[in-house]
Amino acid sequence: MSQDSHNHVAVAITHGDSVTVNDAIQVLEGQSKKGFLARTLPFLGPAFIASVAYMDPGNFATNIQGGAQFGYMLVWVIVASNLMAMLIQSLSAKLGIATGLNLAEQCREHFPRWVVIAMWVIAELVAMATDLAEFLGAALGFYLLFDIPLFTAGILTAIITFVILGLERYGFRPLEAVITGFVGVIALSYLAETLIGKADWGQIAYHAVVPQFSGTESVLLASGILGATVMPHVIYLHSALTQGRIVTREPKLLRRLYRFELLDVVIAMGAAGFINAAMLIMAASTFFSEGLTSVGSIEEAHRTLAPLLGSASSWIFAVSLLASGLSSSTVGTMAGQVIMQGFLRRHIAPWIRRLVTMLPSLAVIAIGLEPTRTLVISQVVLSFGLPFAVIPLVYFTARKDIMGVLVNRRATTIVASIVAALIVALNIFLLYQTLFGGD
Repeated sequence: MSQDSHNHVAVAITHGDSVTVNDAIQVLEGQSKKGFLARTLPFLGPAFIASVAYMDPGNFATNIQGGAQFGYMLVWVIVASNLMAMLIQSLSAKLGIATGLNLAEQCREHFPRWVVIAMWVIAELVAMATDLAEFLGAALGFYLLFDIPLFTAGILTAIITFVILGLERYGFRPLEAVITGFVGVIALSYLAETLIGKADWGQIAYHAVVPQFSGTESVLLASGILGATVMPHVIYLHSALTQGRIVTREPKLLRRLYRFELLDVVIAMGAAGFINAAMLIMAASTFFSEGLTSVGSIEEAHRTLAPLLGSASSWIFAVSLLASGLSSSTVGTMAGQVIMQGFLRRHIAPWIRRLVTMLPSLAVIAIGLEPTRTLVISQVVLSFGLPFAVIPLVYFTARKDIMGVLVNRRATTIVASIVAALIVALNIFLLYQTLFGGD
């Protein structure tokens, strides 16, 4: 990675990203004569990588269950979860831009060593649990799409994620483009599913803004949807993606840069929210409307779609699961790398990390554990790790001595604290219900 400077702006880039970064510099310094869209493009990317975690295979299970059991009733939960995710991810992006350090590095700088070690262990467990779920999701996608054995599908998943991670050597732009392409495939797949399923858009609009529950089970599912939405590992990752992408210490340019990153977050998280809502809408318009309220697993959803909507629908479903699994598995490995390097200043080559994570995933497949159940258990581990990412994030971004001109406004800190408390409380509830609530 090379270091370059241009008036007030200093950038950390690889050769392949120079065009993108130079365009961004011109925009920040007011020298670009391009239209709004062309001026915005150089800043889009980091949030799209982070957004992949918001539509990973763990979300498939909770959203399908929510739609199959309660129709469109819980669409508002996805809307609310997505707004919270936008706030949390914008704070993470801002931390990287303002300080040049990611969240794990900030923890290392400001907390006692024993706290740092404890946080690293928790973050590593979270990253491994996430990766396990995402690896399984991709393998399941191959299995459903091509009917190849799950173990072979796992090997294929590992090879493809190795190839995608190899793009990092060519700079940040190729990797961002590939991940954004996967997001596009998932979005188009679910757009097709909702059109095939003939959704009731009037009911969807109503339930998107009117909060409702129907008994304890709906509260539990709502907690599950929220728990699967805000993901701790990408809170660490997003700050790392922005910390060296475009760097400036000029207050006026810092504010301008953050406004563009906000746009990145709103577009990417908006797309993720649309996809999550589309999963639930598909399940509601297909399974709930046919009285199939017990559809809960990914395989069952795939198997049931064909008789109801035709073979194309189950094929599209499997394609979206595969795109979700491959992209989120790649992002999970990147997050694991950031966590280890940030907390411990230890760098491990991505392919070794991929290999280490792959082995437990293949073991899970080899001993025949039920994939959807494994995905649910991984969500429990994620729930446990969430407070250890959200609380430090709000703490650091509220400190003027750390954030400078990009410090949170008081209202932002209050809202973020409430959101953090709500997320933590709902995840504790989800954790309790999963461990002690019974079936």
